[in-house]
Amino acid sequence: MTKHSPFRYFKTSPEIICLAVMLYVRFPLSLRNVGDLLYERGVDVSHETVRFWWKHFGLMFAAEISKKR
Repeated sequence: MTKHSPFRYFKTSPEIICLAVMLYVRFPLSLRNVGDLLYERGVDVSHETVRFWWKHFGLMFAAEISKKR
C-alpha cells in the first residue's frame, strides 16, 4: 500500500505550506504577519489561506516539533 502525500490536493508547493505553518506555530506571529512575510518573499497568499493551512496541517507540524524537543 502506498502512502499519499498530505499535500496532494493543494496547488501551492509543500515547501511554502510548511514554511507558512512553521512560522505560525513556532513564532508569536499573527496570520497577517505570516502572510506579509511570505509576500516579501514573493508568495502572495492571504491570511485566510495561512489559517486554512494551519488548521489542516498544524497538528502534524506540532507533533514533529514535540518529537525534536
